[in-house]
Order: sequence, then C-alpha cells, then structure tokens
Amino acid sequence: MTAAFDVVQVASLGPAFDARLAQRCRVLQTWHEPRGLAAFGTALPGIRLAVTSVRHGFTGGMFDALPDLKAVCSWGVGHDTLDLHEAARRGIGVSVTPDVLDDCVADLAWALLLSAARRTAAGDRYVKTGQWRALGQFPVTTRVSGKRLGILGLGRIGEAIARRATGFDMQVRYHNRSPRPDSPYGYAHSLVELADWADFLAVACVGGAATRHLVDAAVIRALGPRGILVNIARGSVVDQTAVLAALRSGELGGAGLDVLEREPTDAAEFADLDQVSLMPHVGSATHETRAAMADLVFDNVDSFLRTGALLTPVAAREMQA
Repeated sequence: MTAAFDVVQVASLGPAFDARLAQRCRVLQTWHEPRGLAAFGTALPGIRLAVTSVRHGFTGGMFDALPDLKAVCSWGVGHDTLDLHEAARRGIGVSVTPDVLDDCVADLAWALLLSAARRTAAGDRYVKTGQWRALGQFPVTTRVSGKRLGILGLGRIGEAIARRATGFDMQVRYHNRSPRPDSPYGYAHSLVELADWADFLAVACVGGAATRHLVDAAVIRALGPRGILVNIARGSVVDQTAVLAALRSGELGGAGLDVLEREPTDAAEFADLDQVSLMPHVGSATHETRAAMADLVFDNVDSFLRTGALLTPVAAREMQA
C-alpha cells in the first residue's frame, strides 16, 4: 500500500519554506497541532523522512511513531536536541545546516566581544538616558587589539572567529578534544590552561551532556578579573551560576553571551551588570543566513527523496558519541 505522505514536518521553518516543501512532496504538517505527532496516532507507517529544527528537536518518542523513517533533516547547526544515539541505533541518517551560518555567528561573537570589552551597550544607555553631561565620566574600558584570544571548539564557527582575530593583531590558541594537525593556531591541552593564557575566551563547541558546564568555576578563575567570556555556542556549556558569582565578585572581568542556560528568559540577574552584553540566541538571525539555512534543509530533503542520500549528514563519530 502506498503511504499517504512522503515527509512529516514537525517544525515550521517559515511560510516560504513550508509552502515550498508542500509543493515538492506530500507533507504531513504536525507542528500546528498542540500534541504534535501524537495527534495523528501512535504510528505513522510509510513516512521515510522528517523535517525539524534544532529548537524543536527530535526525540526517541518521535522515532517510535515513525517506524519506516530513514532520515531527519534539521534546520540549525547544533544537534544537542536531536537524539543522535537513537538515530544511529536505528540506522537513520540526520542532516544539519553547517557552513552557511558560520560567518554570521562569528560576526556576532565579535560584536559581543567588542561590546563587553568597550561596554558599548552600557554606553548606548548612558547617552540615551541623559547621563552624558560631561566628558570623561564614562568608565575606562578594555582594549581589544593585540590581546590573546582563546577558542573552545575550533570547528567551522571557531575557525571563523579565529580568522577575524587577524584583523585585530591577536594571538590565537584553542582547545578541542584533540589537536588539529592542520591548524595554524596553538593548542592548549586543557581548558584551564587556555583560559589562564587568554584575555578573551570564546565558546564555540557543541552542546549536550558531554560539554555541560565545561566552562566551570575553575576555568572562570583562570580567565581572571580582566578576562572576558564570550559564548555563542549553547548555554549549557557554561556554569551560569559560577559566571554570575565571578562577575559580581570581580573574579571575571566581563561577558558577552548570546545563549543562557534557560531560554527564553528575562535574565534579570544580569540587569545591573554593565560589564555584560546579552543577545537573545540570534547568532544566525540575519535575513541572508536564515534563507540559506532553509535552502539547505530543502536541498537535503530533495536529495534524499531523489537519491536516498543526505547532502550534509552529521558525521558518524558524532552520531555514535
């Protein structure tokens, strides 16, 4: 018997993408149902492909509801919300959208680094709220050029962050699970060693259980009272309680954070900290990059339906980690 649908779409990727996908294949849209997949029964046989987003994720229960599933195409570069272990166990391929968002996320990392160092967000408020009544009253800030940049996670985004450091005449070192022989940057064997060396520490590694609170109190102490932490990865990588304590005690100089441990949030605990710049998890949120991400999801769907192969699959070692 022929299946009623080719693809199940569990997350909307925007009206333009949703319409384009519906024109390409027979799509069961479950994202508009409060109960999601469960609203359509306990099992949906015949559907070979699922579309989701990193924010919506894909869990073990979703796999159970799709006994004939062969691939999942996800919008976003992270995969901490995707059950890769279960996908690998079932022989299901997973694709994400790498490369197309690297530059925009790296740009935002630098925007946050500069804002935290030069306190541009605080300066903006200072001028707009009428506090600028005399020259020389705004606090002296931190120089960026010529400093040392440490990067946790020298993947695609980490490399893009590092390349931008060249224009600021900075030294760059990094820490990964293992050194990269092809990298021109120095390798730190431990994260504490990297933080102790760096003036700025940029977090660009994957999220998930393996990296939870990797940036802990010891790393923050090593970064020190003049150091600045930048996180454009996942909020779970950083011990937020330890960061707040260090910022308030003066053990950490500042922070630029696009991600927090609990999202969305009013982040009231940061409200009085002028040495901190926050953004609401929008590293890839430009018109150009979001369009490119949606296009790559569509191209993965199209490739799988035509050839049975994904264009940008998650690496086997990541699936089995």
